[in-house]
Amino acid sequence: MDRLALLALLDAKAGKEKELEEFLKSALPLAQQEPGTTSWYALKLGPGRFGIFDTFKNEDGRNAHLTGPIAKALMAKADELLAKPPQIEKVELLALKA
Repeated sequence: MDRLALLALLDAKAGKEKELEEFLKSALPLAQQEPGTTSWYALKLGPGRFGIFDTFKNEDGRNAHLTGPIAKALMAKADELLAKPPQIEKVELLALKA
């Protein structure tokens, strides 16, 4: 069972909502290449609010994701796409249905 997760909340800059949405969609192949990332979800929470939720079996997988290609690409575009820095929460999973 996956025991750990990340929840990243992203607020798009005004006028950059579509670009942020497309960026998140384009990150799926990168997530699929991460052996330590069990599941990965790109979320649209509202008109300019987005998120990423991922799960991991262990801390090594979670740390690898935090320093991996998606995180690097997001931080490289943060000033262009985001209204404020991403809010990233380390989450512990208590129960799940898969």
